[in-house]
Amino acid sequence: MSNENIKVLVVEDEPSIRKFITINLVRNGFSVMEAESGESALEILNSFTPRVIVLDIMLPGMDGFEFCRRVRQEMPDTAIIMLTARTQDNDKIMGLELGADDYMVKPFNPLELIARIRTILRRMDGVVENSKRIRLGKFLLDLNAQKFFKDSVEINLTPTEFSILKMFMTNSGRALSRNELLNSVWGKNYFGDLKALDVYIRRLREKLEDNPSEPKYIETVWGYGYRWQHD
Repeated sequence: MSNENIKVLVVEDEPSIRKFITINLVRNGFSVMEAESGESALEILNSFTPRVIVLDIMLPGMDGFEFCRRVRQEMPDTAIIMLTARTQDNDKIMGLELGADDYMVKPFNPLELIARIRTILRRMDGVVENSKRIRLGKFLLDLNAQKFFKDSVEINLTPTEFSILKMFMTNSGRALSRNELLNSVWGKNYFGDLKALDVYIRRLREKLEDNPSEPKYIETVWGYGYRWQHD
């Protein structure tokens, strides 16, 4: 995969870490802009539209959570990878619930960050095979436009949410194990927390279920994983 002209915004208040990330991204062919705060990053977004944002959680002023919330409202198609020095599950889960596509715990190997970015980009730019549209009952997944509709109304999805939904809708009625979903969406070398998948499932249910507390379309297969059903 060529990284040429792929724009990445690095939002990190620690100058040494920010430069370290930027140097490695540039070496791998990415076009990079830097911001030391959420406020300055929002200003940059007025003229620089990144495909990926590498976002530190602990920022001065507006923290990474608030920045993620704002960006997700305006830029649902931009991938977000959160960085945190903390190991508490609550921080990771909160970031994912706000729409982050992945997270990394500091310190991390820059090559691992590059690998995570490439994995997300492959999901976003996946080759469409056979039909470019999947229609199941009231739902339509447009693979070419990367859009999802319920009753002809578009529902905004993050890149990761779209990938999970594609996996469900191309395997309608079949129980998918949690590991199968993780491997399909994040890759077999993904070493993230299994809880991340549950967070995304909850977000998807909130977006497409009539009653998220009693899911009708994304069913839980207890002790195994999940299954997609449609009208």
